[in-house]
Amino acid sequence: MTGPILYGITNCDTVKRARAWLEDRGIEHSFHDYKKAGVPPDRMEQWIDRLGWEALLNRQGTTWRKLDDATKASVTNADAARAAMLAHSSLIKRPIIEWPSGDITVGFTHDSFKQHTRE
Repeated sequence: MTGPILYGITNCDTVKRARAWLEDRGIEHSFHDYKKAGVPPDRMEQWIDRLGWEALLNRQGTTWRKLDDATKASVTNADAARAAMLAHSSLIKRPIIEWPSGDITVGFTHDSFKQHTRE
């Protein structure tokens, strides 16, 4: 891998800011749109193993709020969260970044990106 891989959806404002930050600094990166290409199940496994399902599940967004109460109540462990996030990719916090160092982060802040680049 030459640069970071960003996972997210194209129309997410946070993903747009993260991509723009990298592009503005000339940092080569790849983008995986999981609305178009799907969520790679093997990556989901690694993210859950490394970060925990709670760090990945977006309970603040519209998609979560639109789920029925029974579905929300059933998301109490990694297996249930994995199934929900694979069924509804918008439930995954964005962006997820796999850095060349092997680190995996969720979200975007200038400081977190600076820590993983040579800026």
